[in-house]
Amino acid sequence: MSDSESIAAGYAFTGPALDLGALLWDGACLPDAQIRIPLPMLNRHGLVAGATGTGKTKTLQLIAEQLSAQGVPVFLADVKGDVSGISAPGVTNDKVAGRAAEVKQQWTATGFPAEFYALGGIGHGIPVRATITGFGPVLLSKVLQLNQTQEQSLGLIFHYADTKGLELIDLKDLRAVVTFLTSDEGKPELKNIGGLSTATAGVILRSLTAFEAQGMADFFGEPDFDTSELLRTASDGRGMVSVLELPAVQDKPQLFSTFLMWMLADLFHDLPEVGDADKPKLVFFFDEAHLLFNDASKAFLDSITQTVRLIRSKGVGVFFVTQTPKDVPGDVLAQLGNRVQHALRAFTPDDQKALKATVKTFPNSSYDLEEILTGLGTGEAVVTVLSENGAPTPVAVTRLRAPESLMGPIDATTLDAAVKSSSLYGRYAQAVDRESAYEKLTTAVREPQETPKAASKPSAKSAKEDESMVQQVVGSGMFKSLARSVGTQIGREITRSLFGTARRKR
Repeated sequence: MSDSESIAAGYAFTGPALDLGALLWDGACLPDAQIRIPLPMLNRHGLVAGATGTGKTKTLQLIAEQLSAQGVPVFLADVKGDVSGISAPGVTNDKVAGRAAEVKQQWTATGFPAEFYALGGIGHGIPVRATITGFGPVLLSKVLQLNQTQEQSLGLIFHYADTKGLELIDLKDLRAVVTFLTSDEGKPELKNIGGLSTATAGVILRSLTAFEAQGMADFFGEPDFDTSELLRTASDGRGMVSVLELPAVQDKPQLFSTFLMWMLADLFHDLPEVGDADKPKLVFFFDEAHLLFNDASKAFLDSITQTVRLIRSKGVGVFFVTQTPKDVPGDVLAQLGNRVQHALRAFTPDDQKALKATVKTFPNSSYDLEEILTGLGTGEAVVTVLSENGAPTPVAVTRLRAPESLMGPIDATTLDAAVKSSSLYGRYAQAVDRESAYEKLTTAVREPQETPKAASKPSAKSAKEDESMVQQVVGSGMFKSLARSVGTQIGREITRSLFGTARRKR
């Protein structure tokens, strides 16, 4: 058996599988040697990597289409704004027809069922919001760029709010509680569990103010998004493709990467164990993955690693999308058994290092991968996946199929119409500001708190007028009494996952 035949035999699966393309060998495309991924192995996680412009987005589209056709829901983060075309049939041309003929693809223009979301409703899409309580202290610390000590203090603040039943829905709730806990009345509340220094509270408050000044307040609030919406199928049985539109916030990469991690952590928290299934419940594509790992603490990385390791048994597959494997920590990379590596550039010494490191992540093969990876064309990739018995397949240089949906964005009018016609739009479109920590404070301060004699003192009244509403509240003994008397039933219902995320029972 020749080397090419041996490689082809490694992809001759008997069960359902996704078709990636045809084998390339000695510069020739072998259409009868099809390169595939077994459907049950899509929850074993994967990596799609490659330099800018090498075809990563089209690879995601190709995989997402076939998953949807097999009844598997898909989540895609659309950072550049060009994935929305998955909902519309593709357009044939000479290039598409030529690629289909080369790889023996029966190409048919097809659109797939899709929902479009937008963080906080900024941009085109159904608004995706999270409550501060649900988002949790660990991920919020990452967004606010807090250090370890400040993160621990934020965790203490969340613990206090949880146990007192003070719901942190939006940023003003968190700000109110932080201000209280650093007041003369509030300081004793945390005394027995470490306390909250004025300096650390000041950093947290300044970070919240700067965050809000950048227009980020819209991301936190209600109705909070139920991530189980991502698990739906369409009426025809195809998996729903959930597209999170991110172009409007692409200049805030740490925010959207952390929000993606919140979605994943929330799914992990809520989903039951299913073990090995015939197909995944969801495949989640984590775009611009390196942004999540940049400047991350060891504890944060450990939580990512554990979430990725354990979420497989809940039927969720995760594909990290980035430029090179070295962007992903080794402990996470070790769990990514399905690899699609597009071309890499080697123009600098750092590029050369990245190239050599990438080659070492692949099984031994008959290819000179250093040479191959720098010479791949657009829409070509080096592939290795997990076979039906869980063993790595031979490395295969592959000419990938063409997506059957539109390879580009749909127009804004069509996108807006799709969003507003969604059954989810009425549920999430309108923000709600119900009673929570801040409202409890403002209610308390409006109630009569002075005797008629005290109220007649002009100097005291004048001082109170100069204070902000929150400052009035946290300086009052009434709020201390309120905070101590709030029942802890709500707090007892809050359980927090590896990332400190919380989900109340719906």
